[in-house]
Amino acid sequence: MARLRLIKSDRKKEKREDDSGGQMSFLEHLDELRTRLIRSIVFVVVAATLAWFVSGPIYSFLARPINHALAEAQQARQVTIAGLNGQLFTVPLNSLHQNDKVRYIFPELTRLGPASIPAGASVSARVDKDAQGLGLFTDEPFTSGNEIIPKDVKLPLDLNRGYERLPDPSEKLIVTTALEPFALYVKVSLYAAIGASVPFLLWQIWGFVAPGLYPNERKYVTPFITLSSTFFLLGAATAYYVIFPPAAKYLLGVGEDFRLLLKADDYFDFIILLMLGMGLVFQMPAITYVLARMGIVTATWMLKIWRVAIIVILVAAAVLSPTNDIPNMLLFAAPMLVLYVISIIVAAICGRQRRTT
Repeated sequence: MARLRLIKSDRKKEKREDDSGGQMSFLEHLDELRTRLIRSIVFVVVAATLAWFVSGPIYSFLARPINHALAEAQQARQVTIAGLNGQLFTVPLNSLHQNDKVRYIFPELTRLGPASIPAGASVSARVDKDAQGLGLFTDEPFTSGNEIIPKDVKLPLDLNRGYERLPDPSEKLIVTTALEPFALYVKVSLYAAIGASVPFLLWQIWGFVAPGLYPNERKYVTPFITLSSTFFLLGAATAYYVIFPPAAKYLLGVGEDFRLLLKADDYFDFIILLMLGMGLVFQMPAITYVLARMGIVTATWMLKIWRVAIIVILVAAAVLSPTNDIPNMLLFAAPMLVLYVISIIVAAICGRQRRTT
């Protein structure tokens, strides 16, 4: 009887080995890993080469949020003016309207035509409109050194309300070496290639772990890659359109007392890593789908640990947030909480007991 049980146990073990594709040795696992890595690297290199030819548009797309943030910061910047009684006060640039008259005080050494206007000099000015839109024009002639500045000269301020371009060329992203633009475009191409290669990279990861799965578990590859790629794009878009603008506005507001020289390399490292990071965070429903189909996690279990999950999400949001203020941290936490709810729904719909025989 014991021998019969042993024979049945051996048959079940053989059946499980057949179902899982057989056992692979350690060296075979290493060889499989090497093959998958080589394929992934070759695919990313080819994608990066193709992305190089469109690196200019990609650069412009990634630079758009900071350009808008700089423009808004410029529009909100305050200008010092003097009242009729000589008292100084400040008003936001975008609060001035056509035909308003003020006494403008130059905040720093300013080049105006052939003349250099020292900081603290003042001139009567009015708000008027020209071909570029609203501007601040001198309302009287005045002298600076040996130079005479006539009436109706436009001061170097932009009062337009449109934010489609940088109001001040000096506030563009800067580079510090001649080779930095080339290195920057290479980096942009590489990161763009990694983002575009996500489905292929996920397929390679799945191909590496698939031999250890049952045949019925291997068929989850298509839903997993589809869900994972879709949520990666959603995560990157959330970082680009939702999370970064208020974070940039906050950071620029903190630095409004300084003259900001934003390095292009630092900015692109920040926004690209932010997009890639949120893309990885958004993998939660896709990973939950696979684990639920294997019977490893269930919706009941996820509901049971919701308090712990909220704490973990808040800690992760505090680490990922580029600022230390609570509103931006909550802005990071909100998508994660929504993803956790979506993951519970996915686990409830797709969950099943894992086959053990």
